[in-house]
Amino acid sequence: MSTVADKLAKKSTHKTTAKQVRLRLVYVDFWSAVKLSFLAAVALAIVTVVSFFLVFMVVNTTGLIDQVDEFFTSFSDGGVSIKTFIGLPQVMAFAAIVAILNLIVVTVLGAVIAGIYNLAVKVSGGLLVGFTSN
Repeated sequence: MSTVADKLAKKSTHKTTAKQVRLRLVYVDFWSAVKLSFLAAVALAIVTVVSFFLVFMVVNTTGLIDQVDEFFTSFSDGGVSIKTFIGLPQVMAFAAIVAILNLIVVTVLGAVIAGIYNLAVKVSGGLLVGFTSN
């Protein structure tokens, strides 16, 4: 007589074949796409602000701003100083403006792409995707 343990041992020695499924992606939820693109835009905005800060600090510590300021003051007889226009507060304000604009553009772009895909699915039938189980 075979016991339950024998049956389980036989089942575990069998190599199961991987099942494959082919599905069509026929709809992208609009609000899910907006939320995901907003999250990606927030990450991009953080990277933008940090990179602006790091580039400014590198340019400032190498003395490049001072050299450019001397160059412009020599031509303008001391009337124009670049240091009044390029400082850490001005650079970070510009970085914040760029980050906010990127946030809006990337979020809207994600929504537009989701809408375009949903319209294109009506013509093409969707994207065929294959899945397998291990």
